[in-house]
Amino acid sequence: MNPYVQYMYSYPHKTAYRPLTDICFQDYASMLAGKGHGLYLHIPFCQSKCGYCNLFSVTGLCQEAVDKYLDTVECQSRQYQEVLDSVRTEFSELVIGGGTPLFLTESQLERMFGILKEHFRFGGKRDLVVETAPNQTTREKLEILRQSGVSRISMGIQSFNDGELLTLRRQHNARKAREALELIKAFDFPCVNVDFIYGIPGQTKESLLESLREVLRFEPEEIFLYPLYVKHGARMEREGAVLEPEAAYAQYQAACGFLHGEGFCQDSMRRFVRRDTGRAFSECGFGTSIGLGCGGRSYLGKLHFCSPYAITRNECLARLNDYENTKDFMKITHGIILSEEEQKRRYVIRHLLIRPGIDLGRYRELFGRDVMEDFPLLREWMEQGLAVVCGTRLRRYVTLTESGLGLSDYLGPQLISPEVAKSMQEWEVLHGQAHDSIPRQPEKL
Repeated sequence: MNPYVQYMYSYPHKTAYRPLTDICFQDYASMLAGKGHGLYLHIPFCQSKCGYCNLFSVTGLCQEAVDKYLDTVECQSRQYQEVLDSVRTEFSELVIGGGTPLFLTESQLERMFGILKEHFRFGGKRDLVVETAPNQTTREKLEILRQSGVSRISMGIQSFNDGELLTLRRQHNARKAREALELIKAFDFPCVNVDFIYGIPGQTKESLLESLREVLRFEPEEIFLYPLYVKHGARMEREGAVLEPEAAYAQYQAACGFLHGEGFCQDSMRRFVRRDTGRAFSECGFGTSIGLGCGGRSYLGKLHFCSPYAITRNECLARLNDYENTKDFMKITHGIILSEEEQKRRYVIRHLLIRPGIDLGRYRELFGRDVMEDFPLLREWMEQGLAVVCGTRLRRYVTLTESGLGLSDYLGPQLISPEVAKSMQEWEVLHGQAHDSIPRQPEKL
C-alpha cells in the first residue's frame, strides 16, 4: 500500500474548476460583511524552480516585470475596495505566499505593504503571515516585515543535508539556511515555522533526524514535515527520480517519535506545534477569503474561484499575462460552485485531517444529518483502528488515531466525490498529464 496518494490541502482541487459565466464579485459582497475574513496575496516569482515544484511560480523575470505585476495588484485592490467598503469588510488574517514573496526588492516590498494598507481594512489583532526562502532572507527585508507587523514567518528549509538539497534542486545550501534562521531569530517574530521534506531519494531516517535536531537549536514554534511528491511536469520527474513510499513512511514515524519527545504536539500529518505555544482551534471550510494576484484563490461560501490551474513555465507565463491584461476584476470567470454534497465533503475533509477532528454536533447543526450516515466510510476506518470517537459528553469528535493521521494522504482521497474525481481526471487527460497521481479510490487496507 502506498500511503502517499494525494495531499488534500483543500477541496475541491483547482483542476476540478471550470469556466463560469454571469457571476460578479459584487453579487457576493454580503458574504464579506463585517469582521473575520482572510486575505491572500500571491507573489508568483522565484529565483529558480525546485525539482519537485508544481506550484504556480515563474522564474527568470526582471524587476520591471515585478513592478508591472504590482501595478495590476494595485488595480485589482482598488476595484475590490469599492465593493468591500460598501459592506465594511474587516480582515483578520493576511497571508502573503508564492512563489517567494521576498524575491521582491526592499522598495517593492514597501510598495506591496502600502497597497494592502491603502485598500483593505484590517482588525487590530490581525495575523500577518509571510513566506520566505533562505537565499531571499536579508536583514533589510526582515526589518520591513517587522515594521509591517508580520506575526508569523514561514521558511522552507527542507533539509540541512547539502546532498539532499542538491537532489531536490534547491538553490540554497545548509550554511545559507542556518544564516537565514539566525537572522529571523534575531528579529523575534511571534511565530516562526520551518518546512522539511522526507522521502528524498538517498535520505535516511538518521539524516532526517539530524536536520530536525539541528533546527531545534533555533527554537521554532512550528515544524511542518512534507512527504516528497514528484508530480507530472516537475524537474525531478524528468530526471527519473524514484520514490520509496515505505522508506518515506518509516522516516515519518521516526520523525513523529522524535518531535513528540521534544515537546511538540501534532495537529495534522504535517504540522507539529511546540506545546508551550498557544493555538486556538478555528472551524475550517466555511470561512471567507479573498485571493489577490495571479494564482490567488478566493472562497466565498459555496463559490470558489481563481485563475485556471497552471504548472509549466509557459502556462504560468500565459496566466500571468492574462492577469496583467484584465480590466474588470469584478467578473468571475473560472471556479466552481459547490453543491450541498460537495460542501459536506469539504467540511469533513478539512476537519478530519486536522485535530481535534469532526465535531459531531456541529456537523448535525450545519447539515441536519449524522455524519456517520452521510459518510459510512468513517465507521469502516473506526473498525480498522484509523479513527475514533472521543471528547466529552457535551462535545464529541470523530478524530484520526495516530495511525490514521499518518495515513492522511491515503484516507483523504477516498472522500473525493466521483464527480470531482472525474473533473480532475478530465483535466489531467486534456493537459496530457494522465499518470499515477490521478485521484482514484485507493485499495482498501
